[in-house]
Amino acid sequence: MNDQGRWPSEPPRAVAKRLGTSPRRRGWLIALEGGEGSGKSTHAGVVAEVLAELGIPYRLVREPGGTPLGERIRQLLLSGEVEIDPVAESYLFAAARAQLVATVILPALAAGETVICDRYVDSSLAYQGYGLGIGLEQVWAMNRWAIRGLVPDLTLLFDCAPEVARRRHDRPGDRIEGRDAAFHRRVRAGYLELARMDADRYVVIDAQQPPERVAEAVRAAVRQRLGAAVGHRKAGGSGETGRGRGAG
Repeated sequence: MNDQGRWPSEPPRAVAKRLGTSPRRRGWLIALEGGEGSGKSTHAGVVAEVLAELGIPYRLVREPGGTPLGERIRQLLLSGEVEIDPVAESYLFAAARAQLVATVILPALAAGETVICDRYVDSSLAYQGYGLGIGLEQVWAMNRWAIRGLVPDLTLLFDCAPEVARRRHDRPGDRIEGRDAAFHRRVRAGYLELARMDADRYVVIDAQQPPERVAEAVRAAVRQRLGAAVGHRKAGGSGETGRGRGAG
């Protein structure tokens, strides 16, 4: 998407169709997105519970990370040990993502597992594209090939005002969490714009509600999106059962 609210060159689903990634998939990809302190990582466990109840095997991964290379990049990105140029930061996130997609996510999907991804490519669009002002077209260009055309079937956006999130998590932050309030407001605005432009994929959840209400919304969204598909699959004779695997 560019700064005028249109996807530059090819939008994600066009890339997926041309690269032929989606037709080879047997599992689903669910991405959890949101600003710092929004509760998305906590509610990844709720998504896993719903998948287990539906009899869907799943794997939980995180970004950046989930592979030996990705975890080393994560440490570099979040520790604050070295100064990182904004463009270099964007490429580092894309490199970690490329490794995760190629070596973990795509094989899991091909094996019939549903992947719950704690952050995915929209994090880069929101954080580096909007937050750092690099530009959505530039960040999308960095990530088009990193994701191999792989777009989430469902993206849960945990929307929370940065001021509220900061009051909830009064602790020293990492390199990105510690950026100023204006940065985090731009990130939130970017996420909401992405959700508006790709409404079929996104479910926006009010993360300022009590945790139990947020969990209810997560359960409803996952069941509504995957429940009918699971019923159709079982009617066709699939006997898979739900078992979880963690990030590695």
